[in-house]
Amino acid sequence: MLNSLDIKNYRNLKELKINSLSRVNLITGKNNTGKSTILEAIALYASKGDWALIHQFLSERGENFRQTESNKNSSDTYIRSLSSLFTNRFIGFGREDAIIIGSSENTLFGDLTSSDNHLSIRFVKYLDEIQRDTQGVTITRKRTLLEPDESEQLNNYKIGIEVKFGSNYNIIPIEDDRPYRVSFRGISNESYQFIRTRNIDKEINGNLFDNITLTAKEQFIIDALKIIEPTTERIAFIGENSRERTAVIKLANISNPLPLRSMGDGINRILTIILALVNSDNGFLLIDEFENGLHHSVQAKLWNVIFRLAQSLNVQIFVTTHSEDCITGFENILNNSQNQPDGKLIRLDNIGGKIKQVEFSAKELKIATDQNIETR
Repeated sequence: MLNSLDIKNYRNLKELKINSLSRVNLITGKNNTGKSTILEAIALYASKGDWALIHQFLSERGENFRQTESNKNSSDTYIRSLSSLFTNRFIGFGREDAIIIGSSENTLFGDLTSSDNHLSIRFVKYLDEIQRDTQGVTITRKRTLLEPDESEQLNNYKIGIEVKFGSNYNIIPIEDDRPYRVSFRGISNESYQFIRTRNIDKEINGNLFDNITLTAKEQFIIDALKIIEPTTERIAFIGENSRERTAVIKLANISNPLPLRSMGDGINRILTIILALVNSDNGFLLIDEFENGLHHSVQAKLWNVIFRLAQSLNVQIFVTTHSEDCITGFENILNNSQNQPDGKLIRLDNIGGKIKQVEFSAKELKIATDQNIETR
């Protein structure tokens, strides 16, 4: 669980420090203040720099650039694509130019980002030293990092991306002949689920349900669906293959199962959220725009389920919203004496081009809500 969060040089977050975090964290702010960017950063941290996840983020934002007739240099195109991860798309090779995501620790010199427990991503220049036998078969391959000033004396260096977590690192080469064929997956001790503004697709939901079928967690799903449909008895995913399966629901007063999609966006959104939550034990759940598809009357009830399961499954949750109803429901549950220590609201503001945070404890959020102080 993250007790604090430091993000540097990632997209529009040149330097953001959130001093303390709770088990359930609601993030608000105007457009382009970095709400979704924080969720991306935590996902990258939890995956320890999963290279496939980086490409997924690039593709979702339309930044996975391809070669064009005017630019056939695949290496330059790939660098351009990756530069969109960095603040102002800056391509720098110094350690101070790296994306840093992690938590801070108190030291004699003040709060410092923990080098043993943070993710670093940066452009690097390196030498590729290859030894081959008499048959031309590669025996050893060693990549030696160069400091920025060292490369000025050489013309045979290559450009890559260094992905580092603690003392473990890998250099991803950027080569003209195969820029998209590299693969690196961090070995992560954390589990996480990331719900975008759209629902997780039916294939992912089906796989998540398979993970908890015939376990106690299946009842958590049923109880959550009862928020909207109290007569819910069972759900299942049916279809000829994993890609075609759809969710069906059995109601107490109807003999045949019904397609869950026929019952509206709200119950499907709840299914997606709770499926992701019960598959995030001892890890993170990230939800972008919590309120999508949810009527204001059910949001407080869903928050109640989320707080309870987050505690019992040891999940840390980060949620973004634009909705006043979402904040009100969150505050109502948060200020229940049982939940009070477990949540906070974080508002992001763009002040002169710099993203700053304002943190609200449970009591401060109640005062703001009671006095109609804007927290979105």
